[in-house]
Amino acid sequence: MKTVKVSGKTIEEALNEALEQLEAANKDEIDYKVIEEPSKGFLGFIGTKPAVLEAWLKPDPIDESIQFLQKVIQDMQVNVDVEVKKRGRETELSLIGEDLGVMIGKRGKTLDSLQYLVNLVANRHSDRYARIVLDAENYRERRQEALEQLAERLAAKAFRTGEKVVLEPMNARERKIIHAALQEKEGVETHSDGKEPRRHVVITPLS
Repeated sequence: MKTVKVSGKTIEEALNEALEQLEAANKDEIDYKVIEEPSKGFLGFIGTKPAVLEAWLKPDPIDESIQFLQKVIQDMQVNVDVEVKKRGRETELSLIGEDLGVMIGKRGKTLDSLQYLVNLVANRHSDRYARIVLDAENYRERRQEALEQLAERLAAKAFRTGEKVVLEPMNARERKIIHAALQEKEGVETHSDGKEPRRHVVITPLS
């Protein structure tokens, strides 16, 4: 990590010097500590001391998350690469390779756990939240389509039988997909019930 020691008549002036030396665009990209506070000295000019700072670039959250993920892949001894895609405010880390099944896990649980850890790593030094989505060969999209189809089938069952249908426990993201899929569906309504990690969606027919 590159660190510079800079000085200036004021802390602001010293910070501007640090930005220039570190080639940073703004103060959000650096951290610093004050070594010496500025002093005007006797009569405002005798014994005047400048502000002295040590400054360094903050770690890039995306780079940190990629390094963490690559270390996990190495420890798991799987043949997987990481591809970075920008999607608006989100960054998608897409896993590509031959051993994706073990990275995805049953119903995406391993992938979800890795995504949670990747976001923790990315945001541990950042003042602005970096949203990272971890995917593997469009698993997220395929899973969403499967959940939407499941929602339609079970809604039809609830409407046909007149009895509520209780789905298996799901994480918050997947429950949201079910709710959204049936939000405009006539004849049924949905709500979540239970406590994590057993929280689930209930589809209820409307009389």
